[in-house]
Amino acid sequence: MTPPNASSSLALDDKRREAEARPKGRGVALFFRRWMANPLRMGSVIPSSPALCRRLVRQAWPKDGEMVLELGSGTGVIARALLAAGLAPERLVVVEIEPDMAEMLRETMPGVTVIEGDARELPRLLPQRLQDRIGSVICGIPLVLLPVTEQRRFIDAMQAVAPGRGFLHYSYCATSPLPWKKHDLAAKREEWTPLNFPPASVWRYTPRVG
Repeated sequence: MTPPNASSSLALDDKRREAEARPKGRGVALFFRRWMANPLRMGSVIPSSPALCRRLVRQAWPKDGEMVLELGSGTGVIARALLAAGLAPERLVVVEIEPDMAEMLRETMPGVTVIEGDARELPRLLPQRLQDRIGSVICGIPLVLLPVTEQRRFIDAMQAVAPGRGFLHYSYCATSPLPWKKHDLAAKREEWTPLNFPPASVWRYTPRVG
């Protein structure tokens, strides 16, 4: 399957996709409660907008036979956008540290592999049979709020389960949310959407060669 066309297929189904990508009332309330309890884990007071989700779908779309891994899925708006665009549930793995959110994801997205736990423990949490199939990684964890040493732990975990793949990271910063040179990464801003609140960018980080 090829990624959704940016100008035609996505536009034709805009309303349907936005409805499917938007979290239900329970999800929004849960997201806000978890943000109030621990804002450093959530990063934003509201879930990602449909506009941002569409851009992430475009950038994260995997090759045939490969899977998408999302870290910090929250209420699942990005995961549902991938499913609405045609990604089979069995090709999607989401990791969420908050137990109540992980439970909701299991209830609302049958067939998707939902892993409850700390993404820094990915090599232990993710079965080896799945690690061999990860084609793209989306990081929704607010790494910009962490010290460099903790950022490194997340990056190392992602590289361990998807070696050489790099990862996508969406952020509300005007510049790169990661000091990419310190992490020996190459960085590229792939997308920017002023329609998200707050405006967001999608960055692609890959291991630097040479």
